Amino acid sequence: MEFDFCSISAQNRYKLLVSLVVPRPIAWVSTCNPNGSINVAPFSFFNAVGSDPALVVLGIGDHADRPKDTAVNIERDEEFVVNLVAESQAQAMSDSATDFPPDVSEVEELGLQTASSSRITPPRIVGSPAALECKLERILTIGHNRIVIGEVISAWIEDQFVLDLEKAYIDTAAFKLIGRMNGPGAYTSTRDTFQIDRKKYGG
Repeated sequence: MEFDFCSISAQNRYKLLVSLVVPRPIAWVSTCNPNGSINVAPFSFFNAVGSDPALVVLGIGDHADRPKDTAVNIERDEEFVVNLVAESQAQAMSDSATDFPPDVSEVEELGLQTASSSRITPPRIVGSPAALECKLERILTIGHNRIVIGEVISAWIEDQFVLDLEKAYIDTAAFKLIGRMNGPGAYTSTRDTFQIDRKKYGG
């Protein structure tokens, strides 16, 4: 069955995309509010899109009447942290998606702990196995979407997950990250992995 995205509603386009593009990594983004408090919000329209320079992208949809606080904060301060989400943080991450007022800190409301970043002002979330410190590269506003492209200027990883510092070998499976699936409240773990050896062709 074919779905014509030019004729169906935006709501149905969203439902189809989140049902088809799975699993999706989750960026638990921390930024600074205008009053100095910390805003935290999750986004699953997220991925790494380059390594030279290192780039990540966030797809942040607007509210019906205004941009989301995360987008406003990033555009103003030009920096943000992407915290990776472990299974142990799933509930807090989900709760942080609540539409709190702009001057309310999700960190305070949810009892989260933070630690200072090394090169930017927004802090990382304690308990996340890894965090990416990002500077804004650009924002593209397309329809009701704000496509935020950030350059990763520093990565913080818990010591226990670094297998070889010089070779940058990381025990990713031990992170026990979660990914987003389709439908409200649907998530998946990243522990059930398998290996494929690349075949050699030709001489």
